[in-house]
Amino acid sequence: MSAPHGKAAGHGKAAGHGKAASPFKQPKAVWAVAFACVISFMGIGLVDPILPALAESLHASPSQVSLLFSSYLIVTAVAMLIVGWFSSRFGAKRTLVTGLAVIVVFAALAGSSASINGIVGFRAGWGLGNALFIATSLAVIVASASGGFGGAIILYETALGLGIAVGPLLGGELGAISWRGPFFGVAVLMAIALVATLAFVPNLPKPERRTSPLAPLKALRHRGLLTMGIMALLYNWGFFTMLGYAPYPMELGAHQLGLVFTGWGLLVAAFSVFFAPRLQARYGTAPVLYANLLGLSIVMAVIAAGVATPTVVIVAVIVSGAFIGINNTLTTQAVMLVSPAERPVASSAYGFLRFIGGGLAPYVAGKLADATDLSVPFYLGAATFLLAIPVLACGHPLLRQAESRAGEGEPVTATFTPVGPVPSTGTPPVVVAVGAHEGAAVIVDAAARLARDTGSPLEVVHVQQTAVVEEQAADAEDFEQARATVTAHLDRLAARGVVARGQILGSVGDHAAAGRALARHAAEVGARAVAVGRSPRGPLAQFADGSFTAALTHAATCSVVLVDPGSAPRTLTAANLSELRGAAS
Repeated sequence: MSAPHGKAAGHGKAAGHGKAASPFKQPKAVWAVAFACVISFMGIGLVDPILPALAESLHASPSQVSLLFSSYLIVTAVAMLIVGWFSSRFGAKRTLVTGLAVIVVFAALAGSSASINGIVGFRAGWGLGNALFIATSLAVIVASASGGFGGAIILYETALGLGIAVGPLLGGELGAISWRGPFFGVAVLMAIALVATLAFVPNLPKPERRTSPLAPLKALRHRGLLTMGIMALLYNWGFFTMLGYAPYPMELGAHQLGLVFTGWGLLVAAFSVFFAPRLQARYGTAPVLYANLLGLSIVMAVIAAGVATPTVVIVAVIVSGAFIGINNTLTTQAVMLVSPAERPVASSAYGFLRFIGGGLAPYVAGKLADATDLSVPFYLGAATFLLAIPVLACGHPLLRQAESRAGEGEPVTATFTPVGPVPSTGTPPVVVAVGAHEGAAVIVDAAARLARDTGSPLEVVHVQQTAVVEEQAADAEDFEQARATVTAHLDRLAARGVVARGQILGSVGDHAAAGRALARHAAEVGARAVAVGRSPRGPLAQFADGSFTAALTHAATCSVVLVDPGSAPRTLTAANLSELRGAAS
């Protein structure tokens, strides 16, 4: 289905008759922000390869160097509480530009510093800029994209993957020249991104309602959000213990460390984007998280036990990337499933707790390593991963309830809102699911022909989705824009004498939950068939396990039909979903 991946009518080209635009055919504003996202996501991995060199050059202990992480992450955590308020008051572009400017200044100052304390202080300023940037970057890309909502998310996920994978490699290459190289490299690249953002990103409208600076803290009064946030805190404690201290027992130079963490980053990106959604769809969010946290605990225990053997540490760190990629994706999904707060507010509250855990861990690990030996911080990290399991279990009933309600079509993450008058006909309808993208009208018209051929009325279900990537959430459109899109479809159909009604399906993050919700709705209205079109994200994403189309096909009690202009409608089954995936690979 293309429903969650598109752009609202009135935000670019009209939903006309033609192929959906490529997600990579975007205006300069989107590429400017996407470039900045790559550099931002490089942030932590960029520093890892130079940690031993920093310690040696500045005559600092590993515990002192670890404060580069602590100052950066703690300031980021605290700033997450106010960035929503700042953005709602000053606008997304001004917030983005301010964040970029702060990063440029403090990255350059860190590279110019002659002491470890100076670098630690400047990294704190860098953390402030990072919080301002990451809080608005996804929203700006979505608002500026012309390739549709799905195209915007593809670009953001691509930037995320590139930043995580390339950051350590670039850090290693620059760090092999000088430990100052990565800092100056970030300053130069972010300065380019800043100029491009000022030149190409238009002023975006401010939200109609300002966010209170206390809203994230108030949201933590909800048991589900607080529980998942504490789990994320414990997880990030172990995660950043590994990032902060694993480079030392590897006994490698900056270049070699860069290669190790590039391998780690590639696994993080791959498992986050490709494997996590499929595991979630097959086994459920909580079971996958339980197994994943246990796996991370085992990997950390292996690092602790083999801390005197560099090869053991290297292999364990690379392998951990798979677990970390899964955990990063599913933890955020869990937060969004159980939280009743607005998505940006829930994101800020969750980001605050997870970054606090990440910031405190290197500091405590340094004290422990100085007082005992290097294995102790890793054993503590293994323990925090294990402790996260019973914490997750405390919130499991809420998470199970949210997921089961999603499976029953009455989800906390999916709602149906009728649009327009309901035709007085007792004939079972054909339901067509579309999103806010340029090819939506083509799909609706193809479904209208199917309805005409079967003597059925048509029900147009417009999927309005909130995307969730890492700790960020962004809407493709607001409700009024979605209503206007459905009304335009209905008016066009009415002019052609097609009997039709409309629905808006509101969904957050979980494509499979939205698919199951639509299957239940189709059963309730006695639908003759449910029609879907080709997704702008391509067949691999559309027909993968855990996708909207796959979940709909498995759950629907009526036929699910793929309508493709110029081709005969094709009934989808579990068997040919696999064929369609294979044909695209």
